[in-house]
Amino acid sequence: MDVWSIGESYDAYVGRWSRLVAADFVGWLERPPGASWLDVGCGTGALAEAALAADPAEILGVDAAPGFVTRAASAVADPRARFGIGDARALPIGDGRFDVAVSGLMLNFVAERTTVLGEMRRAVRPGGVVAAYVWDYPDGMQLMSAYWDAAVDLDLVEPTTHEAIRFGFCRPVPLRAMFTAAGLTDVEVREIVVPTVFADFDDFWFPFLGGVGPAPAHLASLTSEQQAALRDAIRARLTAADDGSIALTARAWAVRGAVG
Repeated sequence: MDVWSIGESYDAYVGRWSRLVAADFVGWLERPPGASWLDVGCGTGALAEAALAADPAEILGVDAAPGFVTRAASAVADPRARFGIGDARALPIGDGRFDVAVSGLMLNFVAERTTVLGEMRRAVRPGGVVAAYVWDYPDGMQLMSAYWDAAVDLDLVEPTTHEAIRFGFCRPVPLRAMFTAAGLTDVEVREIVVPTVFADFDDFWFPFLGGVGPAPAHLASLTSEQQAALRDAIRARLTAADDGSIALTARAWAVRGAVG
């Protein structure tokens, strides 16, 4: 899969919903105009694009995946935003370089989460903010739960692979504790709920065929017969309106802390 298809597949799968969360998240942070922003695990640029509404002086997006960086640089044309490849566990950033460091939908994909938050804290000057959001995998991501619940019922995956279990820390209490352990103060957590409405079942199912993300990657590992059985099982779980549309919701948890 080339770098363009990686970015496009991610956007079709969850990137389009992340953009809705990002806009709410940026508004909640209430950063003043002229601030410098660091976007860690920038993905395809959804959060950086939303941060432009805060009238920043600059935004630097960093991601370990070249395909995402390429996609972000193409999608966000504003000259105040730039993107580069980098490791969130060892950011190529000087101490106190930014006013705010943010991360969208990234913390659950790194094992060394406290290290990453420590790096984000290091990159922010005193008085600044470190903030992130993650999906509520245990209890708030209906599109993903529909997939994994059906896969477990059909014995197509070990129950521990279910994202509700793998990413069980994506709840208010563990997130608050994580930010506090990283040395951040005045930690706050809030929910952000967005609609995820699909025109029909094909609109729901097609993004899972892109191979990017835990569920799409799992689907790609199955035989064609298993894929068909899983598709039909998921279809049976979802309720469609008279026009065929499927209305679900997605909840994210947003958390922020101050740098002393």
